[in-house]
Amino acid sequence: MTDKRASVAAGRTALGIEFGSTRVKAVLIGEDAAVLAEGVHDWENRFEHGCWTYRESDILAALQGCYAALKANVRERYDLTLTAIGALGVSGMMHGYLALDKSDRFLVPFRTWRNTITGEAAAALTEAFSFNIPERWSVAHLYQAILNGEDHVPQIAHLTTLAGYIHFLLTGERVLGVGEASGMFPIDSKTDDYDGAMLNIFGALTEEKRFPWTLRGLLPGVLPAGKAAGTLTASGAALLDPSGDLLPGVPCCPPEGDAGTGMVATNSVRVRTGNVSAGTSVFAMFVLEQALSRVYPEIDLVTTPCGDPVAMVHCNNCTADIDAWAAVFYDFAQAADLPLEKGKVFDLLYQTALSGDPDCGGLTSFNYLSGESITKTPEGVPLLLRGKESRLSFANFARNLLSGALCTLRTGYDLLKQEQVRTDVFYGHGGFFKAKQAGQTMMANALGVPVTVMETADVGGPWGMAVLALFSQIGGEETLPDFLDKHIFADAKQSAVQPDAAGQAGFDTYYQRFLRALPLEQIAAKTLK
Repeated sequence: MTDKRASVAAGRTALGIEFGSTRVKAVLIGEDAAVLAEGVHDWENRFEHGCWTYRESDILAALQGCYAALKANVRERYDLTLTAIGALGVSGMMHGYLALDKSDRFLVPFRTWRNTITGEAAAALTEAFSFNIPERWSVAHLYQAILNGEDHVPQIAHLTTLAGYIHFLLTGERVLGVGEASGMFPIDSKTDDYDGAMLNIFGALTEEKRFPWTLRGLLPGVLPAGKAAGTLTASGAALLDPSGDLLPGVPCCPPEGDAGTGMVATNSVRVRTGNVSAGTSVFAMFVLEQALSRVYPEIDLVTTPCGDPVAMVHCNNCTADIDAWAAVFYDFAQAADLPLEKGKVFDLLYQTALSGDPDCGGLTSFNYLSGESITKTPEGVPLLLRGKESRLSFANFARNLLSGALCTLRTGYDLLKQEQVRTDVFYGHGGFFKAKQAGQTMMANALGVPVTVMETADVGGPWGMAVLALFSQIGGEETLPDFLDKHIFADAKQSAVQPDAAGQAGFDTYYQRFLRALPLEQIAAKTLK
C-alpha cells in the first residue's frame, strides 16, 4: 500500500477513461499496470426523434462524474488529493456520427453506433468501395445525411467520434488512434491512414453537391499506438476536474475505440489472436493473417491499435435484455421482502443457466432492443417465445436468455469459419463473463471454441486504455504486442473453458430454432414499435 500511495503521490501512473454504453469508467494504474483506483459514472442513451443519442450535457456530466468518483476513490484508499497523472488516454463506443461546425458546436444530436438508419448509404458505399461499410460507421451516417438532403451537411467543419471529441476537449488535438479511425472510414494498413482510393471514390460520389469541404479535411488525423497525441491543456484539466486540483501538461496517447481497448485488455493484438467483448453489445475480433476472399456485409474490417487488419463480427444487442429480466427478479425479491442484492440476482441467473436443458427446453428468446444488420432486422423488440410442448423452468428460462444473446454473433462467426480464419487463443471479457465460468461455458458451446478469461476481464476496456497510455510513455522502441507480452501479461492468471459435446449440440438446436423464428421477430418489431 505504501508503494501504491507513493506512485499516486508522484504521478507515476496512467489513467484510462472509457465511455461505455451504460457507464463511464476511469481506471488509474501504476507503472506495473496494477489498478490503483477506479471511478464510475452510470449513464444511459436516450431515444429521441427516432435516434439513439447522448446529449452534449450528458457527455460532459459523465466525464466529470467518473473523474470525481476516481478522485474520491484515491482519497479513500490513500488519503491523497489526486493532482498529478503520468499519462492519460480516452476511449469510447466506436462509430456513430458526431458532426461539429467551425465553432465546434453540435450540428445535430450525436447519433450513436446503435442506430440502424443508414441502410441505403451503407449499401451504396459498400458497392462503390468493394469494401463492407456497416450502418453504424461514421461515413455511412455522413453519406445518409447527404442522401437525405439534411440542411446541416454544408456546415460541417469536423467529424469525429465520442472518444475523439473528448480527446479534443482535453487536448485541443483532432486525432484518433488507428483502431478508432477504422470505424469511421476504411484504413490502409500499409500506411496507417485512411484509404486514399476510397476517399477519392467518396469525393466523386459527392462531387455534384459542391460542398465546401473534402472528407479528408473533415476527418481527424490518424495515429498508431505509442505515438504522442498532445497534452492535457489548462482548459482540459479544468473541464475534467472543475475543482482545480488536477495539473495540466499530462501526456496523452491517441484516443481509441472500445474494440481496440478490448484487444489490449485481452492481449489480442497479435496475428492469430482473437477476443470477444460481451456487454451491452457483443463483438468478436480476429487479427487476420491473410485477407478474406470476398466482401461480407456481416463482417467489418477494422484494425488493431497498431494498425493490423482485423475481422470483426459486431452485434448491437447482448446483455441488455438479460439486465431487464434481472431487474424484474430483483423487484420480485423486494416485493417478497427477500434479502437479495442485485449482484446476487445476476449470479443466480448465470449459474442456474448451466443446469438448464442444453436446448433450453424449447424456449426461444430475441434480445433485440435495437435492430441487427447481420440478421437483416432494421428494428428490434425483445421477444420471448415458447410452444405448448416447451419445458418452462427457471433454469431453462435463464439458459434461454444467455443463448439468445449469442445467436446473432454465431451467424457472423460461421462466415469466418468458412474463410478458415484461425486463432491460437480466443479471449473473453465484459459483463457476460463476470459470473464464474457461466458466460465462458455458454460462449464456448455457442462458437465451438475454447474461451479463455484473464483475471483482468472485469476491468476490461478502461484498463486497456490505461495500458495504451502507459505504453505511449514507457514502451520505447518495442512493438505493442511485445510490450504486452513482456510487461503486462507475462504472469497473468487465466482460465480456459472447453466446449462440450452436449452443450454444443443443444446450442445448435437452439440456434436453428432461433433462425426459423427470425421472421416473427421482424414482424414483431414492426408491429410493437
